[in-house]
Amino acid sequence: MVEQAGFPFTFMSGFSVSAARLGLPDTGLISYGEMIDQGRNICGAVSIPVLGDGDTGYGNALNVRRTVDGYIRAGFAAVMIEDQLSPKRCGHTRGKLVVSRAEACERIKAAVDAREEGQQDILIIGRTDARTNHGLDEAMERVRAFSELGADILFVEAPESSGEMETICREVDGVHMANIIHGGKTPALSPSELHSIGFKIAAYPLVLISAVMQAMTTALEDLQRGKSPQGLMPFEDVRRIVGFDDYYDTEKRYQRSRR
Repeated sequence: MVEQAGFPFTFMSGFSVSAARLGLPDTGLISYGEMIDQGRNICGAVSIPVLGDGDTGYGNALNVRRTVDGYIRAGFAAVMIEDQLSPKRCGHTRGKLVVSRAEACERIKAAVDAREEGQQDILIIGRTDARTNHGLDEAMERVRAFSELGADILFVEAPESSGEMETICREVDGVHMANIIHGGKTPALSPSELHSIGFKIAAYPLVLISAVMQAMTTALEDLQRGKSPQGLMPFEDVRRIVGFDDYYDTEKRYQRSRR
């Protein structure tokens, strides 16, 4: 649906995969293997580039290398590696801790090495969650270091004001990514507002799953009350979006060949 709506790329959110696949919170409970499997399915379903959440890399520097290699093989266009202490958690929830700056840089170096030594075409997103407990200056120092090590996209998670967001883009050279969680710590700015500040990439990772959960809750409440749910997408549109029309068109081609 993201591709059909005309967006040039999409993002696989760890929060959403953990919620939809396991019914569990984004607190480090989902595994590398489960994320790779989900990512392979997503990359195979679209023709647009997919950015993937690689969490902490699922271990030490050697695990990070394996994660990057696996995401390449799954078909991702980019992989995000962060500096949280494992087990990680959603960047807009409480209880986050980060590793030292040295260890954070080690992870990014391992990710870049895996990409370059394998001569593979994947972008590295260097993410820091240091803003929450160590302040904005430390977060900016970390992404500066990530950029020097070869990270292609810089991501300071959970800045707490539009002023902080402007400071990040103004004071740190590079391609910056914004992560917008409605109700989270960061102001829920529109894509045009983010562009004017200086962000080149904007992720709204929970918009779709939040919309779906709200619609499902309403439909279930209607059924529980003995009512027919309202506001449903017409079945013909559901069939089209999941690919039945394309399937039928292709099926006709082979049916004709049997005559």
